[in-house]
Amino acid sequence: MKAAKVLPLLIICFLLNGVNSISAQKEINLEDIWKNYTFYPKSVPGFNFMNDGRHYTRLEDNTIKRYDLTSGNYVDDIFIGSSQHNIEGFDGKIAGYTFSNDENRIMIKSQSEQIYRRSSRAKFYVYDRKSKKLQAIYDGDKIQYATFSPDATKVAYVWKNDVYWYDLNTKETFPITTDGKENEIINGSTDWVYEEEFSFVKAFEWSPDNNKIAFIRFDEKEVPEFTMTAHNGGMYPEYHTWKYPKVGEKNAKVSVHIYHLKSDKTVDVNAGDMTEMYVPRIKWTHGNKLCITKMNRHQNDLQLLLAEAKTGQTTELLNEKSKYYIDVTDNLTFLKNGKEFIWTSEQDGFNHIYLYDMNGKVKKQLTKGNYDVTGFYGLDEKNKRVFYQAAEKSPMVKHVYSVDLRGKKKSQHSKVEGTSRAQFSSTYDYYVLTHSDINTPSTYNVYNRNDILVRAIENNAGLKKLQEDYGTQKMEFFSFKTSEGVELNGWILKPKNFKANGQYPVFMTQYSGPGSQSVTDGWKGNNYWWYQMLAQQGYVVACVDPRGTGARGEEFKKMTYLELGKYETIDQIEAAKYLGGLPFTDKNRIGIFGWSYGGYMSSLCILKGNDTFKAAIAVAPVTSWKWYDTIYTERYMRTVEENKSGYADNSPIYFADRLKGNYLLIHGDGDDNVHYQHTVEMANALISANKQYDTYVYPNRNHGIYGDNARLHLYTKMTNFLNEKLKAGNWDYLDNESTGIKP
Repeated sequence: MKAAKVLPLLIICFLLNGVNSISAQKEINLEDIWKNYTFYPKSVPGFNFMNDGRHYTRLEDNTIKRYDLTSGNYVDDIFIGSSQHNIEGFDGKIAGYTFSNDENRIMIKSQSEQIYRRSSRAKFYVYDRKSKKLQAIYDGDKIQYATFSPDATKVAYVWKNDVYWYDLNTKETFPITTDGKENEIINGSTDWVYEEEFSFVKAFEWSPDNNKIAFIRFDEKEVPEFTMTAHNGGMYPEYHTWKYPKVGEKNAKVSVHIYHLKSDKTVDVNAGDMTEMYVPRIKWTHGNKLCITKMNRHQNDLQLLLAEAKTGQTTELLNEKSKYYIDVTDNLTFLKNGKEFIWTSEQDGFNHIYLYDMNGKVKKQLTKGNYDVTGFYGLDEKNKRVFYQAAEKSPMVKHVYSVDLRGKKKSQHSKVEGTSRAQFSSTYDYYVLTHSDINTPSTYNVYNRNDILVRAIENNAGLKKLQEDYGTQKMEFFSFKTSEGVELNGWILKPKNFKANGQYPVFMTQYSGPGSQSVTDGWKGNNYWWYQMLAQQGYVVACVDPRGTGARGEEFKKMTYLELGKYETIDQIEAAKYLGGLPFTDKNRIGIFGWSYGGYMSSLCILKGNDTFKAAIAVAPVTSWKWYDTIYTERYMRTVEENKSGYADNSPIYFADRLKGNYLLIHGDGDDNVHYQHTVEMANALISANKQYDTYVYPNRNHGIYGDNARLHLYTKMTNFLNEKLKAGNWDYLDNESTGIKP
């Protein structure tokens, strides 16, 4: 009789405990990811270190505040935007700021207006910390890139494609160029393609002696134009036209000039034959010579030229060639002794740091080994040490190191496995170390030059608690060998309540672009929570880095040369087959997703791997390389005339007739980077082949597709598409109202 009563009681207790355990684990929904930003990590913005190496400034509440790095304590207010009411045109709001070299003056940016990805225009003002006075650089329109001279007595800037300088003492303005014209001539700032592909917008530089300004001139009159249509609620759409050189078309003609302030004369730099040449960087040496980076259109022959300021004549400092292509960086560093410079190069098969003399001879290779230096932080010239990041232990793990100028006494400054990066104070006495791993959001800590912890800034404990509350699953690394014997690295996320004999659908995410990495032991941002949500719904989520990706040496990265998409597609198909062959996956329910280059790849995969993939999502994809820009595409593919098979064999539009699975094509029609044209032409090819597909267009949105719920809307569509086409099984707990998901 007792046993009969106890058994039901035990069953009830078991059921109640089950309910409690289920209710204790919250379910992730898209509104919390992309609208409420519930899971957004706390971050620490870049530090504006002051000259003393101990203090830094930060813009808070429209005020430039000074803090002590070692304690985190507030010190004082350096500039309060709202306190300045006496300057006409200044609205009291600070959009950005920079200090002069001596820190006695501050350049205040206000009313900033974005142009493209990196370019902007704004109102600029100079605040004198001694006199406590603010003065406008230009009272009229917004200007670009206002920059102090080294002694902070003058400011150079760009207005309407011309370069000017302003004397802060006499309050006089002097034009340096006068021929600037929209869509024809640009002086002192770069054109669209330089900005996008060379990450370069301010094309002028003050000389160290304050008396000269070097600038680049772009003649883009012959560059073809592209027009985008914007629908903003008016009676008629608005049109935006600008110069966009596509593969094989004419680039802007570039030339370099040096303006002498005292004589009001400009010297043309003789850089040799400039036909079909790029100038992706200019930089002054400490000896007041101008160093010009010059590259051929194929981007496999790079020269550093030293120009004499008086005559404009040049001599060659360095010439590097590659059978593939050469990446442009900002790592060139001239030593103050005037006798040496630092350069990074892949000349031995891996990216390493070199010390050269001013005759262009290698004095010392500072880093060596079968690994890539993945970041260059700078030179502590006083202590003769170079600081950098490298994937020395594994392509997926990155640590912070330093080495002396003899290539000796190497130190590893980050100790915990994962991904570490550092920002050093101006004296290199302190650094802020940012660290994360694939399952742990970023932490921020201050260390001194002896690698002793000074203080913790942020550990994202709140986000870690949310991981517990929502029962997130661990991402795990794996590797496998393809049928060609290539070892590839990946990560995998298994479903909630994982069963070893389950038959789960597989969702693959990837980017796969040249030199990129998606498989790293580092935090994955907001997409981490989307992947976790999909795992809660019963998906296996995985990512594999194919051939062509980074941190595995030059040959692995550049083997896709002239064949973009070929080997990456082979590898992603093989990865899908490997994942589909695991005992807990369903090989008939594999989907793949990607954005930009990743969208290009997911398109190729569903077409060329039509017997492997059941679904693919392509966001803002390239669908034919002939419609993309010159600098990026020709770097890897040359022109269509030079490489017809490379273009024909690796562009999705030519394989539309192979579509068997489910294809979702998404694009913003305001994308100035990968034009909406790519999706329109892909749609035409699919229609011509009588292939059904799904498509979503985001009006006026650029390559990032954001603003006014666009991200929530996008991820809702993509999740619905996956659940409809791949049919993950855990529907019983979904809150369909809050997620927008329908079974």
